[in-house]
Amino acid sequence: MMRLALPIQAALWIVAAFVLLLLYGPLFLAIFFSFFAFRSNRVQWDSFSFTAYARLMDNQRIIDALTNTFVVGVIAVALALVIGTLLALYHHAGRGRGRDLLQVVIYLPFLVPPIVTGLSLLIFFRQIDFERSLVTVVIGHTVFVLAVVYRNVLARLQTVSRTLVEASLDLGANRWQTFRYVLLPQLMTALLAAGILAFALSFDETLITLLVTGTKSTLPMWLWSMMRLGFTPDVNALVALVLAGTTLLCLLATRYLTKP
Repeated sequence: MMRLALPIQAALWIVAAFVLLLLYGPLFLAIFFSFFAFRSNRVQWDSFSFTAYARLMDNQRIIDALTNTFVVGVIAVALALVIGTLLALYHHAGRGRGRDLLQVVIYLPFLVPPIVTGLSLLIFFRQIDFERSLVTVVIGHTVFVLAVVYRNVLARLQTVSRTLVEASLDLGANRWQTFRYVLLPQLMTALLAAGILAFALSFDETLITLLVTGTKSTLPMWLWSMMRLGFTPDVNALVALVLAGTTLLCLLATRYLTKP
């Protein structure tokens, strides 16, 4: 195995450290200022407290926006898991020429810029005179994350031996029993991974939400509006809690997905 010269290794370490600093520096800075005050262009080292977290719990607008974000994400992921799994099963078992067209329809909203997807949905909702609300946001997010679920489930289905399904049917099981006891256990890790990724995409989605939202806003929309006024310390506390929650979720998912 070729070993790099010491100066080259040092340069690579410096570049990697710089990239990590750019990626994670702002996050840790927000966490730092959730505990310490910043006044007169100076850090007040004697101001360590949990006041920002207490204010966050009392900020009903943030709580409502965060609740709406979770509701939209959970419903959109649930719908995407059901629809994506059914479409993946249809594509995997079917032989018609329409399967390629079906994949284009599924992937297109995810591949085109989000503003195009959001604008298309907005025009569609106006044409059918459907009032914008959290329901339209759920529909938009479902359409957006559907491709992630579909791709993960289809990739896992392609690794499952068809002889398992044929043996189950030959032994007298119907199609539902075959799916429930043979295919579903094989798909569980793929569904979990797809659900986590889809929820992360839904949690962060802004442009589609901006175009199809109604009077109730999600967390990205609320933060978007706060950019004009400036962020308060309780927003730093929110960043810290969201980062801690997502890190814990990723650790749990990794532990589950790596089980033999």
